[in-house]
This record gives sequence, C-alpha cells and structure tokens, in this order.
Amino acid sequence: MARTVGVGGVRAQQALDGLVNMMSGAQPIGLDEYRARLQAAQRLMQAQGIAALYAHAGTNMRYFSGTVWYPSERMVGLIIPAQGEPQYIAPAFEEGTLREYMQLPGALHLWHEHESPYALCRQVLASLGVPADARIAVSEDTPLFVVDGLQREGIAWVNAKPITATLRMRKSAAEIALMQRAHDMTMAVHRATASMLHEGISTTEVEAFIANAHRNVGASGSYFCIVLFGVASSFPHGVKEAQRLKEGDVVLIDTGCLVHGYMSDITRTYVFGEANARQREIWNLEKAAQAAAFEAAQLGTACREVDRAARRVIAAAGLGPRYELPGLPHRTGHGCGLDIHEWPYLVDNDETPLDVGMCFSNEPMICVPGEFGIRHEDHVYMTAQGPRWFSQPAHSVDDPFGLAV
Repeated sequence: MARTVGVGGVRAQQALDGLVNMMSGAQPIGLDEYRARLQAAQRLMQAQGIAALYAHAGTNMRYFSGTVWYPSERMVGLIIPAQGEPQYIAPAFEEGTLREYMQLPGALHLWHEHESPYALCRQVLASLGVPADARIAVSEDTPLFVVDGLQREGIAWVNAKPITATLRMRKSAAEIALMQRAHDMTMAVHRATASMLHEGISTTEVEAFIANAHRNVGASGSYFCIVLFGVASSFPHGVKEAQRLKEGDVVLIDTGCLVHGYMSDITRTYVFGEANARQREIWNLEKAAQAAAFEAAQLGTACREVDRAARRVIAAAGLGPRYELPGLPHRTGHGCGLDIHEWPYLVDNDETPLDVGMCFSNEPMICVPGEFGIRHEDHVYMTAQGPRWFSQPAHSVDDPFGLAV
C-alpha cells in the first residue's frame, strides 16, 4: 500500500493515543424490546403448534430475555410458554448471580446438584398446563447432554430454528444501531493498525495492538482477531505459525468487537509497500466480486443468488468456477448479530429471500494457493430501500482506507 501507511507511519503508541472512546450514546436493548420479542415468539409458537420453547444459556436466552449467561456443563435456560410468563431454570447456588443478570422478569426454578434439572423442566411445563405429549421447541444451540436429558424425561422436542432464526435474522433499529457503532469502532482500529505497521513486526504483535486499540475505542478488547502476512493470507482463517512482515507482503486483518453484545466483523487486505501486477489484479477482482454481491442483494432476492453473483465475476476472470482454487473457497457471506455467524447465509443452498432488517457479511474471498489471499469483508443491512453498508468498502489497493487527499 502507499507509504501514507506502513513504514514511516506513526508508531504504535501514537496510533493508540489517536483513538478515542466511541461508546457514548450506545444504548443497550431495552426491556420493551425484550417483551416484544417474547410476544413475537409466542405468536409463532401458537401458529406452529408449539406448546413451549426452551432457550439455552447463551445468545438465544440473551435474545429473548436480555440475560447474559454463558453455557456450561450445568443446565441454565429460559422456558417460554406459548401463553404466559417466561420461566427460568438454573442451579440453586447460582440464584443470586443469575438474578443480578436477569433483565426480563420471570419465575426462577432452582435445582440442587444431586437433582435432575430435566425432571424439573418437565414439572415446570406441567405446572404451566402443558400436556405431557406436547411439542417443545429446543433452541438449536442446546448441547446434546441437555437434549438427551429432556428426551429421557419424555419431552417431545423439535428444533426451535423456525422460531429463533425467523426472529433473530430480522434486526430492529436498535440492534442495527449497536452493530453500526461496533463497525465504526472496528474501522477506526483498522486505520490505526495500518498506520503502525513496519518491516519485521510480527502478527502476534499486531494482534496485541488491535486488542489494545479496541479497548481504546471503548470495547472490552477484540472479540476475535486474525492477522496474516504473505502466503499465510491464502488460508482464510490463518495458520498456526506467526509471521513477520516484509516488503511486498499482502496484509490481511480480520477483526471485530462487541457493543452491548452485538458484533462487528471487518476484513481489510492490502500490500505492505508497492503492490505487484498480480496482487493488483486479484485485489481489484475481489472488489468487483464484492460489488456484484452487493448489487444482487435486493429485497426478495434469494440469498443463494448473492453468492452466485460474486462467483460469476470470479469465474469470468478464469478462476473457480465454484470452490476450486484459485478462486472463492467458501460462501460469500454469513448473517451476524449476537453471534458472529448466524442466519441468513449467502450460500448456494440458502433460498431465504432477503428482507428488511437482515444483516450479513459480504466477503467473496479469493485465495491463490502458494501466493496470497485477498478478502474484502464489509457487512450489509437491508432497508426498505435496499442494501446499505455498515462499513464502506476498501477504496483501492494503494489507498484502502481512502485517506489520500
């Protein structure tokens, strides 16, 4: 990339000092929205003949209740009856902590270490008037040991995905605002990172800088971080060995953070120094493929057609044509929100029509084995007027952040 970044740029500490806390005004999801989500789930359950929904600890329980609790070997979850108030199940010794994290009010049913939480779940359902043979939807992130325990209690379970995915893939204005803030923060981190690169720096040093940079803009650190130099950039999710930066290397940085639980996820790829003809060709082809995917992402269009639009551009240049390399080895994009990968998916077998509120990555990466990989990743949200970017695409291989005057 041009020498406005890279060698001769500001040093790491100066780059960090140039970042400011960006969390001001970012509002977490409110109680009224959690209540609305619960009611929407109950409408879907009634329409589908589902008597209750079990949401396991993690992002599904958080989505419906605001309760932040990470899954473990113990059953912690939320029962949403088709009618009535939510019910929580948790270990008795966690009662005090769980009550601190609970946002949406509901009865809390407790089990001791020698007792069966699955039997307790069956008793709670019975107390709600749920027939023994009723269908119970179980969130798709529920571990097998919990599903097995429920099944041993005679609970007839079905996958809750038609409810959870239907609701979670359509983001509210409040969710989109949090994701926009997270993307703004990560983009500032990307710019700062590019400014402090120098020959000989290691990928682990850059990862540490990015974690600190995310803290400086107000996040708790990086939610994830991939830094790749040179040939390592041809592996979409990296290699186990650290690399050191040298002149002419492709630099691929994929990172993100959380704002009140909602994700950012941006990849920038550029060249340290002057790009050669091959790097320029593939960089520009990747930009064209990303643009084609964006143009195809219109309301009512099936997700698979967005993936196909990107692949047509790549195939027309003689690469691919499907997952063959050199070319695009994976789907064009994934949904995002509370989870970094969620519905919908821009892949050939996803026929979901794009709708208002859907959010997804646009990243038709081109991998050239033994040479390098180029990934431009920006996320998109659907409005009534069509697709909008959370982050503007990279400008050019020489000026990826559009900094040139």
